Amino acid sequence: MADSASGNGDSRSAKRRKRSRRANPDGTMTLIEHIYEFRRRLGFALLALVAGGLLGFFWFQTKVGPIPSLGEIMNAPYCAIPADRRFGGDHGGCKLLQTVPFEAFMIQLKVGLAAGAVLTSPAWLYQIWAFIAPGLYSKERKYALTFVAFASALFVAGAVLAYLLIPHALELLMNFGGDQFITALTGDKYISFMLSLLVIFGVSFELPLLVVMLNRVGVVKYQQLRKWRRGIIFILFVFAAFATPGSDPFSMIGLAGALTILFEVSIQIARVHDRKLDRVREDEGWDKLADDEAAPFDYTPSTADEPATPPSASSSGGRPSTDDVT
Repeated sequence: MADSASGNGDSRSAKRRKRSRRANPDGTMTLIEHIYEFRRRLGFALLALVAGGLLGFFWFQTKVGPIPSLGEIMNAPYCAIPADRRFGGDHGGCKLLQTVPFEAFMIQLKVGLAAGAVLTSPAWLYQIWAFIAPGLYSKERKYALTFVAFASALFVAGAVLAYLLIPHALELLMNFGGDQFITALTGDKYISFMLSLLVIFGVSFELPLLVVMLNRVGVVKYQQLRKWRRGIIFILFVFAAFATPGSDPFSMIGLAGALTILFEVSIQIARVHDRKLDRVREDEGWDKLADDEAAPFDYTPSTADEPATPPSASSSGGRPSTDDVT
């Protein structure tokens, strides 16, 4: 028993050492080891999501110091509607309707899972990153980290903008019909409207990052973006009209206007990047070469163990030595 326990401990420590960047810098694994590693990372990510969901579920009805409960945060846009437009007015408060017995529990679970996924995003994103990173070069890891950081910031900015626009959108939508209607929103319809709007705004705000990344890898140039500017802006307004779930002018104009500004910022970033590349190419003189002229590379052979040396340094004593060349 002791020998088997010690053997299992040694095997686990050996696996940890193999997964370690210090012991295995290039992240080399067999196919089976990749599958086991994927299963392990996926399990940790799911545990983080479950823990975040439980935290969000209990936070829905509980205040945390000065932080209001999650239910109050979600109901705040509905409570911003004038009392005379809400069902019950000042006497009924700003409570949502529950039409089926299990509806409130499902809403609390849905909102708790969404909030928990956001709160624990560093944990499960790290698991995804830890599985992908060993297969990337150091430069690629740097670009990937930058991409994830900006993508997270843009998603949060889009969700915050949507949250600020929801009260105005609801007030405008509830004013249609005049005094013949009163607003009595069901919890499921209202929460679905809120979450869909937050996700749509958050994902849509990734557009400038996509444009910048395509420009960095050379797929699109500044000249092309400038030529397509009017058409793309028109497409952005059409997309905003169809993407916003409420079909109200506030959320549509807010989304289209924000996307237009972000797209213009991405165009200017592409402009600066392309100008920098043009200056580099002009300094190197490659653009002035004829089609049948060789590029100005250093063609001097070097040994396998020593770095390449300039032609001037290797030609001082005559022909370069080739004794070590295999």
